[in-house]
Amino acid sequence: MNAPRTFVPQATRTAEPTAAPRTYPEHKPERIYLFGTCVVDLFFPEAGMDAIRLLEREGIQVVFPQAQSCCGQPAYTSGYTDQAREVARAQLALFDQDWPVVVPSGSCAGMFRHHYLELFADEPDTLARARAVAERTYELAEFLLHVCHVQLRDQGPPTEVALHTSCSARREMHTHHHGRALLDQLSGVRRVDHDHESECCGFGGTFCVRMPEISGAMVADKTRSLRDSGAARVVSADAGCLMNINGALEKQQAPLQGQHLASFLWQRTGGQP
Repeated sequence: MNAPRTFVPQATRTAEPTAAPRTYPEHKPERIYLFGTCVVDLFFPEAGMDAIRLLEREGIQVVFPQAQSCCGQPAYTSGYTDQAREVARAQLALFDQDWPVVVPSGSCAGMFRHHYLELFADEPDTLARARAVAERTYELAEFLLHVCHVQLRDQGPPTEVALHTSCSARREMHTHHHGRALLDQLSGVRRVDHDHESECCGFGGTFCVRMPEISGAMVADKTRSLRDSGAARVVSADAGCLMNINGALEKQQAPLQGQHLASFLWQRTGGQP
């Protein structure tokens, strides 16, 4: 007879802590670069603008290099290493000043911080540049929490939200901790757990195109869990996941919808200093 299956609590089903905790600057910088990501640019431009507003409210000048495109993650995770390397090379050239690079996506930030070092391992000069950029790259929620030390003042009505963090962002950037901490600052917001919180939504960049049946089954599980949670809204800092989850919810004709964390925070705090 098989032993009963034991489910590990959500709080423990996360990436292991990094070997050395990250050291954050003592003071906010005067300027930062914003790497907006291609998905935010094309599908969630309001999230990019709200990220800028949140940063500017902290007294920071936001510089947005107009030539930026994709971080190269879709090509990289699909096995097109040479193509990903050239995309990454073009992005590195845009961030030549010694300013933090803030990214409103944990998976794209993880590409900068971890995988650029792998892409340029055989190019010493470019590797040095990639390492310098990686060291000053932050996911948006992480930057607001640990560099800006933001204190949010909630101005919205009571509500319940479910937080979704992309699986790669959890592993590489631990963004679930940052998102939870920011939401917990909002006095009128109750964050509800759902039983697939740490599971992939099935997006995975090109995975959802190459493996549509598997991806569809994964997002069906994810959206069922979100709907069963009783949350009034889904909040996520990853636009690719939001696009996938919202598309599935719309197909199901469910009233529940997802919103980028930047937009949710901006709206809940009234857009005021």
